[in-house]
Amino acid sequence: MYFLTLLEKNIMKQSSPHFITDTNGKKLSVILDIKDYERMLRELEDIEDVKLYDEVKGRKEESIPFEEYLKQRKKSKRA
Repeated sequence: MYFLTLLEKNIMKQSSPHFITDTNGKKLSVILDIKDYERMLRELEDIEDVKLYDEVKGRKEESIPFEEYLKQRKKSKRA
């Protein structure tokens, strides 16, 4: 949730969103510059990566070096 708050602040600070509203002024949609939209997508992907990393680190499972994993994988494909 903390990351989303930061993302929202960055979007509002670094972009100029335009809102589509109903007759009562309730915001229905938003129009963003394509660069702002693409930046927002990249930031959301980064947030997802951090969340996934935190989730995996929190499992307290045994791990092996990546190079060892690749060796094991190569051996299993030959079998």
